[in-house]
Amino acid sequence: MVVAFSGWPAEAVEFFRGLEADNTKAYWTAHKTFYEASVREPMAELLGELSAEFGPARIARPYRDVRFRADKSPYKTEIYATFDRGGYVRFSADGLTAATGYFMMTPDQLQRYRDAVVRDGDGAELAAEVARLRAAGLQVAGSQSLKTAPRGYPKDHPRLELLRCKGLICWRQWPVAPWLYTSKARDRAAGVLRTAAPLHQWLDRNVGPAAG
Repeated sequence: MVVAFSGWPAEAVEFFRGLEADNTKAYWTAHKTFYEASVREPMAELLGELSAEFGPARIARPYRDVRFRADKSPYKTEIYATFDRGGYVRFSADGLTAATGYFMMTPDQLQRYRDAVVRDGDGAELAAEVARLRAAGLQVAGSQSLKTAPRGYPKDHPRLELLRCKGLICWRQWPVAPWLYTSKARDRAAGVLRTAAPLHQWLDRNVGPAAG
């Protein structure tokens, strides 16, 4: 039987707050059954309901890779998933986030992206799309940005902000609110992914996957 997504329980927020305060194996072991039933399962239900429109999605493992990090906390204080066709949903004690775009581009992707940004037609189309998304209340920015124009590109280019981006993402983040505990969480996440789909389509068309 397929269970409809009805939001996360309020206790899921408390679970993550507790994990932030006590990121230990003892806390995780004591609460793992709750995590599976009340954190991961609602996320799986949400993804199942969105998959017809946005494609299959994968939930990230809850364990952090701490091999090269000063912070050795073993568990992620969030749950998130990525869609095969582009899209990202995250739930934590901070609330809900929905996003899409290319988070970090490889050198070959960056070359194609920058060339498209400076082309009159494609670049103007991207600038207009970014303006539309911001007018709709969404955030659009590079995951990282250069301080000036990349080498070989004019420093006074009218789309300099976009040229400086090393990735390009659109997102909205909502703080914890009662609607998180209802199916409205699905509607808000889907709304962002739907509204921002033309941005992801522009990236797919002009940048595409990394070489190799």
